[in-house]
Amino acid sequence: MSETKIILGSEEWCSFPDLGIPSIKARVDSGAKTSALHAINIAPFVRDETNWVKFDINPIQNNVRTTIHCEAKLIDKRIIKSSNGFREQRYVIQTQLNLGDHSWDIELTLTNRDSMGFRMLLGREAMMGRVIVDPEEQYLLKEPTEEFLTELYKGAVKEKSGLHIGVLASNPELYSNKRIMEAGEMRGHEMHFLNIKECYIKLDAKKPEIHYRGGKILNQFDAIIPRIRPSATFYGCALTRQFEALKVFCLNSSSAITQSRDKLYSLQLLLNHGVDIPTTGFANSPLDTDDLIKMVGGPPLIVKLLEGTQGKGVVLAETKKAAESVINAFKSINANILVQEFIKEANGKDIRCFVIDGKVVAAIQREALPGEFRANIHLGGTASLIRVTSEEKKIAIKAAKAMDLKVAGVDIIRSSKGPLLLEVNSSPGLEGIEGATNIDVAGKMIKAIEKHFKL
Repeated sequence: MSETKIILGSEEWCSFPDLGIPSIKARVDSGAKTSALHAINIAPFVRDETNWVKFDINPIQNNVRTTIHCEAKLIDKRIIKSSNGFREQRYVIQTQLNLGDHSWDIELTLTNRDSMGFRMLLGREAMMGRVIVDPEEQYLLKEPTEEFLTELYKGAVKEKSGLHIGVLASNPELYSNKRIMEAGEMRGHEMHFLNIKECYIKLDAKKPEIHYRGGKILNQFDAIIPRIRPSATFYGCALTRQFEALKVFCLNSSSAITQSRDKLYSLQLLLNHGVDIPTTGFANSPLDTDDLIKMVGGPPLIVKLLEGTQGKGVVLAETKKAAESVINAFKSINANILVQEFIKEANGKDIRCFVIDGKVVAAIQREALPGEFRANIHLGGTASLIRVTSEEKKIAIKAAKAMDLKVAGVDIIRSSKGPLLLEVNSSPGLEGIEGATNIDVAGKMIKAIEKHFKL
């Protein structure tokens, strides 16, 4: 060897002087080809006829109040498959890496790493010919103290001076809920996670209240973001109605959430507002199975339980005999069912448009696993970037408006008849869409609240 290689542990602290990042912890991973840096609010721009990109970074894990604004020349855009299986287009920059007393230029892809354990991933391309990794060791170069980091980043900490915002949900560890909490804190708001099961209501003509565990009265909130799972719809909407009675702004209203959870009513509402859907039949344990099948054009067709969620209770019947068997099976449990035409040309793909305050802020294409007919991230499907048409955007916006939802995940399928609306979700997940698009969707939800308060 012409020079001695640097020995690194599985975790090391490094810096990027040209980006103004004085210290950041990196996962050293020779199994990953490319290096990645956590980035949010990513936006390309042109300076002196050269392509640049600007972005924000929270360099310390689990600390969204510490923010650094960075700018760098853009050298490439690439499709990268991340460790969680999402294919995403990432911006690529080149910048100087400092590791202890050593420095050299490396390529970095920019991506939202909020769901990862490290803000920085050092891949093998950046280490080639320079580094040996000892996976049993950590911080072989140097580990900064908490006090040093506090002093180093004291100018990058945003003071809290904003609204009191509650996230009304069931699981504080869910990616979407964590991201909304972090996004609110990053924008200077005081965020509180409110577990639906630990809230209870005092109904009183003169002094209505909502109490929380330990008897705490929840009277300090400016806004609530309801994130109500389907199994908690009744109680979660009751709590949301109580907050509305207390004049607290709710990002999605209780009535909008309630009607979005009624699959039949929501489809009727959408049709009344001129939104096209696949031909659908509805019945309660029908006797005339044959006519119900003919009504939607015959097999193949989709049979859905009215109460099903996230792909559960949804069956593809490829033949008339199969359709009759499924419908008769649902008859035996006296179930309400939807029978819907199957859009074969969609090939297991659909489009999720994320609508906030009347605008499509992000969109992805979701693709089902081989052998599955329904594109669903919860069932292991994949998400990728897609450019939606103006017609698809109009459908998404019209659907959210028809349901009276300020925040909605609108699912659209491309058919030979044009785009058709499948479903409108009042508590859409953020992980797939943020991972694939690199868009700070959680931050845009917080901005919608700020807009309401004219901040």
